[in-house]
Amino acid sequence: MTVSTSERALLGSIDEHEIVSLTAALIDAGGENPGDTEENTAKVLAEHCRALGFDVRTVEVAPGRPNVIVSIGSDERPGVLFVGHSDVVPAGSGWTTDPFSAVVRDGRIIGRGACDMKGGLAAVVAAMTAVHRAGLADEYPMTLACLVDEEDTGLGIRAFVAASSQRNYSCCVVAEPTDLVTIVGCRGATNLEIEVRGRSAHAGQPRNGANAISAAARIIGIIEGSQAELDANPDPELGPATWNVGTIAGGTGTSMVADRCVVTVDRRLLPGESAAGVVGDLRARIESAELTGSGIDVGIGIAMEMPGFLTSVNNGLVTTAVQSVIDSGFGRSTDIWTASCDGGFVAQQMGIPTVVLGPGEIEEQAHRPDESVAVRQLTDSARTYALIATRIAALPGL
Repeated sequence: MTVSTSERALLGSIDEHEIVSLTAALIDAGGENPGDTEENTAKVLAEHCRALGFDVRTVEVAPGRPNVIVSIGSDERPGVLFVGHSDVVPAGSGWTTDPFSAVVRDGRIIGRGACDMKGGLAAVVAAMTAVHRAGLADEYPMTLACLVDEEDTGLGIRAFVAASSQRNYSCCVVAEPTDLVTIVGCRGATNLEIEVRGRSAHAGQPRNGANAISAAARIIGIIEGSQAELDANPDPELGPATWNVGTIAGGTGTSMVADRCVVTVDRRLLPGESAAGVVGDLRARIESAELTGSGIDVGIGIAMEMPGFLTSVNNGLVTTAVQSVIDSGFGRSTDIWTASCDGGFVAQQMGIPTVVLGPGEIEEQAHRPDESVAVRQLTDSARTYALIATRIAALPGL
């Protein structure tokens, strides 16, 4: 697709300095999760967008943890929803700079969250600014939902989709770091906590007790055995669902039969799967193995659930996103993710086409010391977002 004269003028109005300045301010605001709140980051973003004349709403999801919903244009027609998050993972050690004092060096911004994903937030705001200043907002409405707690339990996205009737959206772009590759799907994830309770006894007479650790080991065997079934039934695009046993803790002492053992597991979900369904299947397998009774009781709790999604590569959002990236100067196509993100909630509960597309390299930069993102890619992302927002409106069915 050829970039039109009006599009060229729109893209030319995107200000790299404004993107860098906002990215740095968001990095400096912190928001480690766990360990802090997102309040300072939300305040920086909200004040910046209010000064631009945008409609800004803050919705406190938990004390000190507000979602920030920024919109331009009329709410009488569907717009493009952009999703991001205000929290970052803890800085950790190994930095050569202060992780919460942004540094611009050699064409890159360094700081915790530069890549994941405060640079993405700034790029979305820059695209919205260009559309707003051009007087095109009512024709091409855009919303940025900057949500809390993405890096942990998803409090922000759950609250947002539960109250999503405020506006109508034609599609969603999650501005996570993808190196400007259009991600059309990802598996979901659930974290399960399996608590096995037994009966304590003296180790000299173990038959007088019921060993929770031994029962937990058998459950782990059941989990690992079921992986072969999952491998035999992969999604054609996303591959198989997977299990991973993350932690195990139990027992009181070597000379005592363990009366309690807790195992935590990660289960990656295919679109259409649910944590409840996974738990039900695991319970049935445990009962079939006759693990419960005789002093053994098993409880399975769902600590976290994040659904997966898959958008057809032929969907108008996908083709528009890919072409917009190309017209912004990159030769990128589509891919799928092994990670999970808030996009699954949007696709599942709001029922709109969803992709993940943003600046930065998640495997090379995110969650690492000296996290950084290329300034040019922030600008190119903003250009891409502006093109998506203005081109989507012309597509039938979106």
